[in-house]
Amino acid sequence: MDWLLIILTVAGLIVFETVSSIDNAIINADVLATMSERARRWFLLWGLIAAVFVIRGLLPWVIVWATNPSLGPMGALLATFSSDPDVVAAIEESAPILLIFGGMFLVLLFFHWLFAEEKNCCLRTEAFFSRQTVWFYAVASILLAAVVWFALQINVMMGFAAVLGSTIFFIVHGFRQNAEVQEARLKGSGMSDISKLAYLEVLDATFSIDGVIGAFAFTLSVPLILIGNGVGAFVVRELTVRSVDRIRSYCYLKNGAMYSILVLGTIMLADSFGFHIPAWLSPIATFAIVGFFLFRSVQEQKKGAAGAA
Repeated sequence: MDWLLIILTVAGLIVFETVSSIDNAIINADVLATMSERARRWFLLWGLIAAVFVIRGLLPWVIVWATNPSLGPMGALLATFSSDPDVVAAIEESAPILLIFGGMFLVLLFFHWLFAEEKNCCLRTEAFFSRQTVWFYAVASILLAAVVWFALQINVMMGFAAVLGSTIFFIVHGFRQNAEVQEARLKGSGMSDISKLAYLEVLDATFSIDGVIGAFAFTLSVPLILIGNGVGAFVVRELTVRSVDRIRSYCYLKNGAMYSILVLGTIMLADSFGFHIPAWLSPIATFAIVGFFLFRSVQEQKKGAAGAA
């Protein structure tokens, strides 16, 4: 991997981690506003360390270990930083299992947003699909059945990985639904700062799953994932403190994050089935999609400002 591609990959990871964590930054800011200054400082320091070194550091290692169980936990940890051709070959051989798992998770994440979540509709099709909520489960079931059917023709473990990706999606989705209820309760309650800190750390863990899984669409190199996601996590913390109201004003950034997730999930599924996907496609697609929806958000801001005047 040449230096230009490394820089492009890390930059793509940073952008993806940032935009996919917008909701996380907004929730963090809302809850932190109800906490003491000391608790806020603790979260923004030690919470950042936990987010970067514990959650985003452990998850890639766990994923590599799960898809290469023969390496063992220590072997998987060392393998993520190894240049040994045999180790690299072992990881690449297991890549379809990892990619179909991640691709299934990301594609379901997109379709749930498209069909079932409240959103600022930027494209006409979004408003149409938002009125068809009941069809999400049909689409998810048919998509999973189709992916598993074709995966089983290649490798039984690929079929299992696709099912596991959907399972993780529904588990994470359940936690996030509960988080919406808990957020409203925390903001209006007299719960202790310690309880709120624990809630924010658990919530951050669920949001970090999107970024870590999506990162494997950019590269299988864990060191690059750690750098890109780590910087992205730092940016999210800065947005939480300094610019959350400004981020809210970019009303279509979440749309850009979700369409990026669709493209990355599709790339991972296609790659898992042996289609050649150039390494530069994931970061370039992420830049283009996020850039388009950022542009549309700025246009909407200008319309609002002109109307107010």
